Amino acid sequence: MSLPACAADRRAADRPVAARPFTLARDAFGRLQLTDAAGTAPVTPVRAFPLAAPDEAVSLVGPDGRERAWVDSLADLAAGDRALVLEDLGHREFMPEILRLVDVSTFATPSAWTLETDRGPARLLLKSEDDLRRLPGNGLLVASGDGVHYRIRDRFALDKASRKLLDRFL
Repeated sequence: MSLPACAADRRAADRPVAARPFTLARDAFGRLQLTDAAGTAPVTPVRAFPLAAPDEAVSLVGPDGRERAWVDSLADLAAGDRALVLEDLGHREFMPEILRLVDVSTFATPSAWTLETDRGPARLLLKSEDDLRRLPGNGLLVASGDGVHYRIRDRFALDKASRKLLDRFL
């Protein structure tokens, strides 16, 4: 008597195997194209764990929303393919890093924050304390009122004035 396969086994069987050979290139319109035994199709790289493990677990998804290939680690890709995937991920993922809090309008929410980020000066609206999420390694994810997410890699690495402002919201 055989036992039914568990859901995880079925998912693994449906997932394209990482060892399946494929190549990546750009088409004439600059879109990322994956070519494998099933043919050529445009793909979009999607990180499974963008904050916790950004260089691991990347899915290459076709236009129909189905996974065409799975990459366990970006280090497994050839240098050229890795550069193409990272370039596409950079366009897809916009998450400025907060380097310094310059000013906050009030210590109650909603509060307008003036920031210095790795992408230049910015202003965000913190609608509630729930828009601050703790990340591993003393990091924070700050969701602004306009839908942009900002990252603080290590809140204890910020300057003293920034930490003091931030502590009022934590």
